[in-house]
Amino acid sequence: MDSNIYAENILDHYSNPRNYGQPSSFDTMQREFNPLCGDEIKIFINLENDIIKDINFTGNGCAISQASASILTEHIKNKNINEVKSYGKEQVLGLLGIDIGPVRLKCALLSLKAIKQAIQKLEDEQ
Repeated sequence: MDSNIYAENILDHYSNPRNYGQPSSFDTMQREFNPLCGDEIKIFINLENDIIKDINFTGNGCAISQASASILTEHIKNKNINEVKSYGKEQVLGLLGIDIGPVRLKCALLSLKAIKQAIQKLEDEQ
């Protein structure tokens, strides 16, 4: 696919984020903050039998961090947490579809870090 289409997709997710907002109830929440650039993400997860039944986020920051959260939450909804725990940089960058330089890599991966930490919290409670 053309990189312009991916860039347009990122701008669309930044302007019209999917799964944005704090739900009235959730099983776990995790906040992650990137002090280098000020990006912040809060992830809210509701599980049912180890399946991510609902996932939402709030936050603020650059287009990459916010679009990444929107795209990733959309992608992992209804997936098993064990599958999500195996996600890494490659999956997120593949979903974004554009080249991310080293300076923006932490922005792109902030939501994945929050999701993995939220899942870990749930597992620690069990």
